[in-house]
Amino acid sequence: MAPIAENPSPSPWWSPVRHADRRPLLLARNRVQAALRGWFATEGFTEVDPVGLQVSPGNEAHLHAFATEATGTDGVARRLYLHTSPEFAMKKLLAAGETRIAAFAHVWRNRERGPLHSPEFTMLEWYRAGAPYEALMADCATVLRLAAEATGATLLRYRDRTCDPFAAPERLSVADAFTRHAQIDLLATLAADGTPNREAMAAAMRAAGLRVAPDDTWSDMLSRALVHKVEPHLGLGRATILDRYPAAEAALARRAPDDARLAERFELYACGVELANGFGELTDAAEQRRRFALEMDEKHRVYGERYPLDEDFLTALQHMPAASGIALGFERLVMLATGAPRIDDVIWAPVA
Repeated sequence: MAPIAENPSPSPWWSPVRHADRRPLLLARNRVQAALRGWFATEGFTEVDPVGLQVSPGNEAHLHAFATEATGTDGVARRLYLHTSPEFAMKKLLAAGETRIAAFAHVWRNRERGPLHSPEFTMLEWYRAGAPYEALMADCATVLRLAAEATGATLLRYRDRTCDPFAAPERLSVADAFTRHAQIDLLATLAADGTPNREAMAAAMRAAGLRVAPDDTWSDMLSRALVHKVEPHLGLGRATILDRYPAAEAALARRAPDDARLAERFELYACGVELANGFGELTDAAEQRRRFALEMDEKHRVYGERYPLDEDFLTALQHMPAASGIALGFERLVMLATGAPRIDDVIWAPVA
C-alpha cells in the first residue's frame, strides 16, 4: 500500500469521512491477521484466548497497569488488574501440557499514548515448547513476509524509514550494537556474573557525549543510550534482530549458556521501530521470584507502587517445559505494512 500522509484530524474516529479514510487500513489489518492465523495453523499451533483480568498484571518495573475491583457474591471486593501481556496465562497453559500456542490478545498499558502507543492494543504472542529461541527468529522473518504479502507492500514503512520484509534479518548483539552506534563497551560495564557497574557505565556515557543524571541507575543509562544512539539505526533496509541482552535487562529469560553476563533475549526492529520481544524462557521458579522481587523493588523506588506476585504462576513454572516465547505488537506490524503514521489508524475502534 502507498504510505499514508499524517493528518491529525479533529474529527472523531467514527465520523463517516474519517472512517472512509481509515477503512482500507483496517481491512488490510484483517488480511494480515488472517494470513498469520493460517500460518500458525499450518505450523501446528493452537490458538488460545487468555482472559485479561489477572491477580498480577506482570512484574516489570517500568510497565504500568490498569487496576479494578471484582466483587464476589459475598460482597467482598478483590483487587484485579488488566494484564500487560498474556504471558503468565500462556505459560500456565504450557505447564498444563500445550506445546505450541498463539494468541491475539488485547492488553492494557497505562501511561502510554502516542503515534506508536495505545493504552489498549493487540499483542500477538506465541510459544514453542522444546524449541531454542533461534526458532522464534526464523518465525519473525516469516511474519514480516506474510504481513507484506497480505497488504501488497514491497517495503515496510514508518515515516521516512523503510525496510525490506523479504530480506533476511540482520542478527546483531546488543554489545556489538553499542560499540557500533554509541561507542560504548557495554560488556566492560558488567561484572563476570552479570552485575551492572553503574560508575563504569556513567564514565562510558560521558565519553560518548550522553547525559548522566545523579540518580541514574545503570539500567536508566542503558535505556537512554539505546533510545538515542542505537535504535534509530536498527531495521533500516532490512530487519534487525537485536540479540543477547544483558541478563540484568531480561527478567524473564534464561542466561546465555556461554556468558553469564548475557541472556537469551532478543528484540525485532523494522524501520527503527521495536516490533517484538523474544526469550528463551526462564523456568526456574525460585530465580524468577527473586527477579520479580528486584523488579518490584525498583518500581516502588521510582513510582512508589508495586504489583503482587502471581503465586499460581510461580507454582506452574515448576511444571513448565523448556520453551521459547515471543510477544509482537500486532498494530505496529500493520502500521509498517500499510504505511499508517499512527497506531490509532489501524485499530478498529481506538481509545478516545
